[in-house]
Amino acid sequence: MSTPIVIDCDPGHDDAIAILLALASPEVELRGIVTVAGNQTVDKTTRNALKVLELGGRSDIPVVRGAVAPLKRTLRTAAHVHGESGLDGPDLPEPSTQLSDDDPAAWLEPGVVLVPTGPLTNVARLLEHGVRPDSIVWMGGAIAEGNITPAAEFNAFVDPEAAAIVFAGGVPLTMIGLDVTHKALFTRAHADRLRGTGRAGRVVAELSDFFQLFHERRYGMNGSPIHDALAVAHVIDPTLVTTLHTNVEIETSSEFCDGRTVVDRWQSTGRPANAYVGVDVDAELLRDLADEGGGPAFLRPWRCRRRGGRRLPVGLAADDDEDGSDRDDLSFLHQDAGHGSCCR
Repeated sequence: MSTPIVIDCDPGHDDAIAILLALASPEVELRGIVTVAGNQTVDKTTRNALKVLELGGRSDIPVVRGAVAPLKRTLRTAAHVHGESGLDGPDLPEPSTQLSDDDPAAWLEPGVVLVPTGPLTNVARLLEHGVRPDSIVWMGGAIAEGNITPAAEFNAFVDPEAAAIVFAGGVPLTMIGLDVTHKALFTRAHADRLRGTGRAGRVVAELSDFFQLFHERRYGMNGSPIHDALAVAHVIDPTLVTTLHTNVEIETSSEFCDGRTVVDRWQSTGRPANAYVGVDVDAELLRDLADEGGGPAFLRPWRCRRRGGRRLPVGLAADDDEDGSDRDDLSFLHQDAGHGSCCR
């Protein structure tokens, strides 16, 4: 039986790939999408969500336009990462699908998992109005590093007041942060393998081409994390990411650490646990999930290998390795030979 999910997102290259992964995976059923201002303005992120659904042949899935700005702050976008459109790279046609006038709260019936992959503005407003999802799996935050400041991950930094409300809200919450998303990179070799597999494959390759430019310049990475897709992958198989049940507090008034998710990694504060925080990715299970058959899966989670008990955060497939060594196969996108798109 598939798990129903609602994605709250700000597409964004990795949000787009997360949506496509949800569409392609029989383990989850995407009930609807709510957009939020984050990577770009909400008008742009909404347009991008509609474009991605039309690319996947699922314009029947409702999209609701969400928050225009953070709860208390001026919006800060990430055009330096995602471009002026929020989805620079591929040339996607303007969407013809109309926005839905549904109330997203009605989608969150028992059993539905809410998967936010952007700032938590919409989610905080739901909680403030008494709407309590059964569970939340959020891509955001970090234990040890930032990507918008030295201390803060972007989604938490854009609206830390909203994050503070969500983490204090008492809803079962899993945080998929930079500490785990940076352990599985999508490389140019992986993009090249997709480029000739059909329209959707070409678009994902072109998304990756653009997204990787930032990560190569900023971090010297041989590839890019597909952050948001790992949150969806965790819903597909909750054992993929090792989590720690601990306390997380959100810094909202610091000159240097604003937006930091302060994770009690070693449980030294005595504060009550309020989140399951991702601390590692299980390479063997990721590989097994990717190798499973069944269904016209256009996108499958990373296939990874372990070598000598050590996890390798960056690598090509074994057959791509110049020295022939058994490095991680971190292919995130896995084309089913019988299908040229992610429609099902």
